[in-house]
Amino acid sequence: MPIERTLSILKPDATARNLTGKINAVLEEKGLRIVAQKRLRLSRRQAEAFYAVHRERSFFGELVEYMVSGPVVVQVLEGENAVAYHRDIMGATNPANAAPGTIRKLFGESIERNAVHGSDSPENAEKEIRFFFSDIEIVAA
Repeated sequence: MPIERTLSILKPDATARNLTGKINAVLEEKGLRIVAQKRLRLSRRQAEAFYAVHRERSFFGELVEYMVSGPVVVQVLEGENAVAYHRDIMGATNPANAAPGTIRKLFGESIERNAVHGSDSPENAEKEIRFFFSDIEIVAA
């Protein structure tokens, strides 16, 4: 299996409830390595640009409002088949449907406040990582 990188965002509901360490512990216990990380507050322009793929969807405005409502932690994860593996660790978008032990089952409150974001493909992972990080900020072991 190839070593890949993927983007992870700990969303405002997770940071508000001080779950950063607990979520990262799950990721690291499952074998993913955090190779870049920063805490920030997205501007409206940044949130709209990041989620531009959803601009025509009915939930776009609510998503942007939510993502600018508080700080987030953006990070780059590295590991074997990291994109798909991270999505498995996150669990279903709706925490009610997520498998036991997944991040969203453990920490998600609702489909909207589900604690984490993860890239959905290697191609999108590359774009999303570049949105937040330069090469010098990514430090592999």
